[in-house]
Amino acid sequence: MTTKQVIRENIKRTPKFKTLASRVKIDIINGNSSKGYTVNLRMEKDKQILLTSSPISLVKVLITPDKLSFYNKLDNTYFDGDYKYLSKILGTDLDFEKVQNLLLGEALYSLKDGSYSSFIHDRKYALQPKRQQELIDIFYILNPSHFKIESQQISQSALSRHLQIDYLQYQEVQKQSFPERIKVIAVEAIEELTVELEFKSMSLNQDLRFPFKIPSGYDEIEL
Repeated sequence: MTTKQVIRENIKRTPKFKTLASRVKIDIINGNSSKGYTVNLRMEKDKQILLTSSPISLVKVLITPDKLSFYNKLDNTYFDGDYKYLSKILGTDLDFEKVQNLLLGEALYSLKDGSYSSFIHDRKYALQPKRQQELIDIFYILNPSHFKIESQQISQSALSRHLQIDYLQYQEVQKQSFPERIKVIAVEAIEELTVELEFKSMSLNQDLRFPFKIPSGYDEIEL
């Protein structure tokens, strides 16, 4: 298939919904330490994403197009600001659209924008911009059986940074494909952070509330 045909098939499979709810199992591996969490995820497409720790609501995270906010009842701290905090953790510039795309199995940098070339890599379609962005190399791998992204990689060689997002498994919800298992690997110099996400009990288009209020008396996290 031509590059345009591959991109067209991928765009056809962009999920269409108003709201999404799911339980998400999160494993974070940082060096020799690892932690596991379970959160409830609520998403109002293109508007807001709410993450709440489960079964006890000790940590809440609200992501909107304007800012990233969270609070932690365990140590009475909160953060209420821009995306620099999350960008620093994953080593690449992020905003609301990129976070949403990451969770939905969509390209961080829209395939609708720019001009791409494609080639076959391990019996799969590999796409990259004909002209890479300054200081950033972008690379996508699409599975020809369903044309969803199987892996997307962003490298900043000058800063020794590499972000790789692998979609290990997809699931069908109301005849649409959503990620079921995602593995995120962020490398900066000799430091490596791995985040694994598993989505369970996903549902679409329910009436959802997004309650979020930072408690008074909490200490703000300074970057």
